Amino acid sequence: MANSVLSETGFTQEAFDAFIETRDEPGWLIDQRRAAWQVFCEKPMPSKKEEEWMRTDIRLFKLDRYGIPSATENTQSGEAVLKAGVTLGGEATTVNGNSVSSHVDQKWTDKGVVFGSLSQVAKDHSELVQKYLFKKCVDPHYDKFAALHAACWTSGSILFVPRGVSVDEPFYSQSTLDDGTDLGHTLVVLEDGAEATFMNENCSVSVEATGFHCGATELIVGPRAHLRFVNLQDWGHNVWHFAHQHAFVDQDAQLQWTVGALGSRLSKVNQQVSLVGRGASCQVNGVMFTENKQHLSYHTQQNHVAPDCRSDFLYKAALQDKSRTVWRGMIKVEKEAQKTDGYQRNDNLLLSHNARADAIPGLEIEADDVRCTHGATTGQVDEELIFYAQTRGFTRKEATRLIVTGFFQQVFDRITIESVRDALGLAIARRVRDYE
Repeated sequence: MANSVLSETGFTQEAFDAFIETRDEPGWLIDQRRAAWQVFCEKPMPSKKEEEWMRTDIRLFKLDRYGIPSATENTQSGEAVLKAGVTLGGEATTVNGNSVSSHVDQKWTDKGVVFGSLSQVAKDHSELVQKYLFKKCVDPHYDKFAALHAACWTSGSILFVPRGVSVDEPFYSQSTLDDGTDLGHTLVVLEDGAEATFMNENCSVSVEATGFHCGATELIVGPRAHLRFVNLQDWGHNVWHFAHQHAFVDQDAQLQWTVGALGSRLSKVNQQVSLVGRGASCQVNGVMFTENKQHLSYHTQQNHVAPDCRSDFLYKAALQDKSRTVWRGMIKVEKEAQKTDGYQRNDNLLLSHNARADAIPGLEIEADDVRCTHGATTGQVDEELIFYAQTRGFTRKEATRLIVTGFFQQVFDRITIESVRDALGLAIARRVRDYE
């Protein structure tokens, strides 16, 4: 059922008060919302004077054109590509910020797994959600967008896997926008020794769709747990996309995080992984493809807090037309995090002379027994490769598509979920145009 939310255009005090009055939620959650709303009202919009935003111009973004998601009769979902041919353990769907359906297989609930709409689970399992929501990962007061999300989120999904439970069927959530607002929140918690796969897909009903997404993702991977998490962002090319994403990986736990960033008019994403227990490890695989005048900005941070941890971030981007990407990567090693092994790399392939890629890797190291490396490359498509392929009967477009696929192959080879590899490869191939 869709949430019954009263709202008006703009995030005003009146709209927020009306929103709170409609929420049948625990007192702790209402208090959390009110505190975040106060921060939202006090904080200014980010500006290009700030280091984090100096390469991302949002002056054309008008927040007052959007509002808190209201109940809608539109339940049309976008095209789902990640779950094709996959047997799911559970599935949840939201449209324009409203939960429209959720299901979880009984065999998993019998083992204590909790999955479904975050807003509903917050009522049914209040103590569970209170323990984790905005407690370890995402700072709800980090900036104006984080505070807005924490105050006004209406949809999203939660997956909780109890101690020692291994789930061999992926869970899937889809968020669709149709010229609306989405403030979805994803919360995944794996207790000690648990194992699960979660696929999250964001899409619009059409390539031309507009909208505003202000979301957050929190991944809490307990000791010796293993999580595979996938996020495919394929909003329409007129959607403004802002997100805070943070994973918290404990002792001897493993996280594989795959990111596909293909859509939106402008994206500004803060992605962090904190390795907080000895022996924790993470692998982050990023695929970005931009066209027209898209602007995608990703700020990644690898926080090494505990010793003997390993992080491996690989982002690859291909750009055509007048699009632009910004990637800022930081490996931060705390004083106690000896024996750290940190790696980050960003490679960019320019398919047009008018495209631009900014890559800014960085290291901040306080420990003295570490191995941390980083690198970044940017270059045009090699004309000799295109000519070679054309001499063997390929058109220029086909040749370019082959080169782009080969460019991303290193990332695809690291992805262990076949449906994800296929979906990303197909989505990128369909976007490649003739390169001139």
